[in-house]
Amino acid sequence: MTIDASGSSPELVQLLTPEGERVEHPDYDIDLTPEEIRSLYRDLVLVRRIDLEAVALQRQGELGIWASLLGQEAAQIGSGRALTDADMAFPTYREHGVAWCRDVDPVKLLGLFRGVNHGGWDPKEHNFHLYTIVIGSQTLHAVGYAMGIQRDDASAATIVYFGDGATSQGDVNESFIWASVFNAPIVFFCQNNQWAISEPLEKQTRIPLYRRASGFGFPGIRVDGNDVFACLAVTRKALEAARTGQGPTLIEAFTYRMGAHTTTDDPTRYRVASELEAWKLKDPIERVKAYLFKNQQADQAFFDSVDAEADQLGADLRRRCLAMPDPEPLDIFDHVYREPHALIDRERAQFAAYLEGFEK
Repeated sequence: MTIDASGSSPELVQLLTPEGERVEHPDYDIDLTPEEIRSLYRDLVLVRRIDLEAVALQRQGELGIWASLLGQEAAQIGSGRALTDADMAFPTYREHGVAWCRDVDPVKLLGLFRGVNHGGWDPKEHNFHLYTIVIGSQTLHAVGYAMGIQRDDASAATIVYFGDGATSQGDVNESFIWASVFNAPIVFFCQNNQWAISEPLEKQTRIPLYRRASGFGFPGIRVDGNDVFACLAVTRKALEAARTGQGPTLIEAFTYRMGAHTTTDDPTRYRVASELEAWKLKDPIERVKAYLFKNQQADQAFFDSVDAEADQLGADLRRRCLAMPDPEPLDIFDHVYREPHALIDRERAQFAAYLEGFEK
């Protein structure tokens, strides 16, 4: 991919450069008020703070695992803020920024990783599905939901998130086929963060991922995944196309996973430090901050207030995480099936007898 002096390429939709300069695009543009831009900046900062606090909690033994979104905040906030209340989002296990946009209490995200619940929020209440751990399976769920929207003749769309590694999964490619053939109102949002755990992008594809869409019969777009303006504009247009009967779109948000795949991973074993340093210069938060400063749309007092709010949010998140009650061991059997089930009843009895064998 050819990169020009601005850090973009001819095939990359970019509206805000890494230096915070606003650029125009003939097909994708967006008119944001200073208040809206400040709101996006606040989203980016607070979501990063949630993520950093969760990583710290895991390192201190308070979470079993955590999948960091560090570096991917713009892709998630931009696309998340493009959704209407009627749209439905299907995440992986890393979409903490989209969860924030859907008003999911951040502490509910931690319950799953702390092992005290199975998700913690009502998908119907937030139009945000539970996290999916199995790679790529949520794309089929999302297409099915989109086909339901279509049959209900509703003015809504579905968006589904997945990573570059998931594009090699059969479920993802099958979902492309179904969405295309049935013209489903869905946006496939691929956060291409360059690494599928320890496998680099070149071991997943020989062409840019967004070009795969043409083989399935629908459009694909590559957007600068560290540019919150571009992610918002591109996703908004794709969702509107889905709602108005124009079918699916694949968005490839070209970004970078600044941290580890999860807290069980050590990225220093498979990627070089210079690569990470290069992407630090494209930080999604710093470019919005630079834009606000250059255009005198925010002063130091504003940035200080956001930082103070982020610190307060992190402290509150920690306090409420540590206060989560541990479930009773037998509670694990309560919601496996909707109705009583003989096998589950036997397993519950066996486990109860096992627990009784320990001294109180």
